[in-house]
Amino acid sequence: MFVLIHLVTALASMVATTYVFFTPSRAKFYTAYSMVGATLASGTYLVISTHAPILQSCTTGLMYISAISVGIALAHARWRAGQKSGR
Repeated sequence: MFVLIHLVTALASMVATTYVFFTPSRAKFYTAYSMVGATLASGTYLVISTHAPILQSCTTGLMYISAISVGIALAHARWRAGQKSGR
């Protein structure tokens, strides 16, 4: 059951990051950050509680956090550009 919660949280954070990319705002950034934190926390809990192989879990987690970080960085760049142009 907790795996399902972790999966839904990870997918929701990807959706939130995509949404913040297209319509950036401070509140949406905080939502995306919170979703990423919740995904990392639930993933850590799953690795500890199930004694999953750490190498495979960390590799998958690093790919996830890399993709999300790039999305958030690009969204932040768009947000800054919009603030400078007066939008």
